Amino acid sequence: MVLCQGGEASTVPAAGGKEPEMPLSREDGVGTGQPFLCLAAGMEAAGAEERRVSACCSGLSWPCCCKAPGAKKKAACPGLGLFYTVLSAFLFSVASLFLKKIEDVHSVEVSAFRCVFQMAFVLPGLIYYKTGFLGPKGKRIVLFFRGFLGSSAMILLYYAFQVMPLADATVITFSSPVFTSLLAWIFLKEKYSVWDLLFTLFAITGVVLIARPPFLFGSNVTGIEGSYTDHLKGTVAAITSTISGASTFVIIRKVGKSVHYFLSIWYYAVIGLIGCIIALFVMNEWRLPYCGKDRVLLILIGLLGLGGQIFLTKALQIEKAGPVAIMKTMDVVFAFILQIIFLNHLPTWWTVGGALCVVASSCGTAIRKWRQSLKKAKENEI
Repeated sequence: MVLCQGGEASTVPAAGGKEPEMPLSREDGVGTGQPFLCLAAGMEAAGAEERRVSACCSGLSWPCCCKAPGAKKKAACPGLGLFYTVLSAFLFSVASLFLKKIEDVHSVEVSAFRCVFQMAFVLPGLIYYKTGFLGPKGKRIVLFFRGFLGSSAMILLYYAFQVMPLADATVITFSSPVFTSLLAWIFLKEKYSVWDLLFTLFAITGVVLIARPPFLFGSNVTGIEGSYTDHLKGTVAAITSTISGASTFVIIRKVGKSVHYFLSIWYYAVIGLIGCIIALFVMNEWRLPYCGKDRVLLILIGLLGLGGQIFLTKALQIEKAGPVAIMKTMDVVFAFILQIIFLNHLPTWWTVGGALCVVASSCGTAIRKWRQSLKKAKENEI
């Protein structure tokens, strides 16, 4: 028998020749901190759950059991997880486009509205799963930093979208997997190979091609929106957002499944909303949109962002993380298409080159991690 916890499998000896009884949960252990069973022969978790609850399989071995070893439940719709990923990327890209279309609303205020939508969505889940609003005592500080870094990443990303080209900001933030590997090596002592270093250098090269600092490219920089000062501020905001987002991934990986994912999103929304309100009053930027169009766009940004999160979560539930991470390159593709069609802004060759470097590094990181997880799973099955 193999016990899977946190997305990884580890062999657990059966005591007395009997399998230990495991409590069933609504999510089969996903996000609740409770382990779920995986058969060493390769049977999927859904089939294992049927075997645990089926009367004919209780304590009986095959062929007495109704399920043969190695039998896999046929997927209802192959590729559905990848479709969810593409749909999530499209919704996020459209939300970013609407953010560019808002005229008189500060990015911090947009972030506050986004947090309100997330709170409204997560609150019923917290009540249903009875997780509480503060979480376990030993995890509250970690959850606080997860919420602070996650909300800071959102605010900085929205600012970058407002002051620099949509494709440029999207490409920079797409380098998050590379920075996640680097931070995981520093704080979690995870393996960091020469390949990881190469992918990190590729990502940094792509960011430099997009930012085009004057000491490398001269003072006459073309193909940017507004002044170069705003472009540079947006680049710094996008990079800081990427590092903050990568830090939240490391924190979530450190916490594991000991905290329900609804509680993690709850901290993200609450701390983000409090931070946004404080920042708006300090900057004296809080005001309702004068135009009805901006109000509609604010609501649509909240709904599209929420929808993107839901479909991305569903994709990760039914598909391996490697293919999902690779398919998320559609974020960059949609950003380029929407920028050209609706914003009439053609990307420069510098941006295209930077995008290729960042996408190559992110895909390389995802493929490498995916192959490592498959290799580890095979070793645990032996």
